[in-house]
Amino acid sequence: MSLLPDISELLSRARADMRMGLPVVLVGASGAVLAAAAETLGAERLADLRALGAAPVIAITARRAETLKARAYDGDLARVRLPAEADLAWVTALADPEDDLRSPMKGPLQTDRGGAADLHRLAILLAKSARLLPAAVIVPLEDGRKTAADTGLTLIDHADAAPHLLERSLLRPVVHARLPLEVSEAGRLHIYRPDDGSEEHYAIEIGRPDRAQPVLARLHSACFTGDLLGSLKCDCGPQLRAALGQMGEEGAGILLYLNQEGRGIGLANKMRAYSLQDQGFDTVEANHRLGFEDDERDFRLGADLLQSLGFASVRLLTNNPAKIAMMEKNGIAVAERVPLKVGETAHNRAYLATKAAKSGHML
Repeated sequence: MSLLPDISELLSRARADMRMGLPVVLVGASGAVLAAAAETLGAERLADLRALGAAPVIAITARRAETLKARAYDGDLARVRLPAEADLAWVTALADPEDDLRSPMKGPLQTDRGGAADLHRLAILLAKSARLLPAAVIVPLEDGRKTAADTGLTLIDHADAAPHLLERSLLRPVVHARLPLEVSEAGRLHIYRPDDGSEEHYAIEIGRPDRAQPVLARLHSACFTGDLLGSLKCDCGPQLRAALGQMGEEGAGILLYLNQEGRGIGLANKMRAYSLQDQGFDTVEANHRLGFEDDERDFRLGADLLQSLGFASVRLLTNNPAKIAMMEKNGIAVAERVPLKVGETAHNRAYLATKAAKSGHML
């Protein structure tokens, strides 16, 4: 029945629930669990989860487990047993590294070994896609579908959900209109909206680029602090303005503005990473302590937008080899890499050095 939500819509509902502190029901071949985001869980709901009788665990990524010296028997994640005396503050401290240096002894932590971890993995993916810390409190259920029916909680089936979380959503053009810019009065803004209800992405077209020739293009990830506030901690703002300026000088180009703040972890987690950097960690180490990978962005979105606009080849304004590789892999030929070396300051010099040393940026 078309009035019922499909899996993409259910996942959007589950993300919203987790952001508000509501648990969701996850079911699969291995059984059923209740999953709640550790970041937004309240004390009352934690008590209610314990009252169900089954032993809860906190699912964290292997990156976070490494920081906590917890054994990740499942490879990419660890299932940390929740001690009987652990309160909400303990759960929060396990998920959030803010106080790691002030209170480094979180354990000894006991982690589960054996048994399926597919639903725990799904819970972490959901938390990540909701731009929350990648940690979830998990409680086993005897009958997940009955629990969902009795409580009204969102029910997610692993077999349906996993492919949707791993694949990018289809981007659909919404509207485009003329937009005169400082760099070029011949500007046009294209808005794209994904089917899964996540963030919109934008394409800024300068002039009338020839679709038969490689277009000067830039994949730019949203940076609220750099693009809008003029932050000196990164080079994003100067890169954005330099790319648009070069397109204006040449009379044609495409800037793809992808809403993947903080290398895809969201603004709140980016600020957590900044706080960790103030404690002495570099940008990659900070991401790992939070439980994320070096870079959680999906550059395939850029290829999708270019193809939708009719481009097959680009002169790519970038210092990042991963962008080049992803364009080529997804059907966009990179005829030339155009360096974009601007914006170095005393505040971001170490950050840029880390990007070069650990992420391979050509700086």
